[in-house]
Amino acid sequence: MGRGVKTARQVRRWVLALLATGLAALLGLAVLSFYVEKRYEHRIIPRAQAPRKAVALVYGAGLAPGGVPSPVLAQRLDAAIALYQGGRVSALLLSGDNSDPFHDETRAMMRYVLDRGVPPSAVEEDDAGLSTYDSSVRARTVFGVSEAVLVTQRFHLTRALYIANSVGIDAWGVAADEGRPRTRRYALRETLSRVLALGMVLAEAPPRYPSGRTIAAPR
Repeated sequence: MGRGVKTARQVRRWVLALLATGLAALLGLAVLSFYVEKRYEHRIIPRAQAPRKAVALVYGAGLAPGGVPSPVLAQRLDAAIALYQGGRVSALLLSGDNSDPFHDETRAMMRYVLDRGVPPSAVEEDDAGLSTYDSSVRARTVFGVSEAVLVTQRFHLTRALYIANSVGIDAWGVAADEGRPRTRRYALRETLSRVLALGMVLAEAPPRYPSGRTIAAPR
């Protein structure tokens, strides 16, 4: 009987220790995520007040059936077009994932902005923007972007701003969904993604394709 009671107490202590460790880990993740979220939040401005910069960096967001931009991506492109037509930026850098030969994201982005009046001379494509981190680093190191207005949805913008400013871009942000209700749909994903972004910035991780303006061949 005594041995059974002792074993039960040990199990209880182990369980409590595991719970405490788990809670500490969750708290740590929350603190790190909060830091990334708030670090450059003050650089999110209304589209009408966006500073005049050389480039609007537009992050890819997938394609819809038929090879056209998804609704989320179309929203980003519309905001970038408005910045260009309003004289806030001189050019658009469209960064997407073309690593799959059947998923030509930047070509779809290019067609979309050209069809809406942006001249080809004002558009650059980065088809090796496989992630927010890769897009931001390559904008600086491959395309020579030193200042930019970042265009993406509000839930994603704080992470993009943290990465871009941390890798040497004087970046401000415009929310593509400006004026729309905030959504918590991506809250958990962004919490983890912000912590990952912090780690990659601190480690100075290279992008998957560190050089070259395009992916050399389908992979």
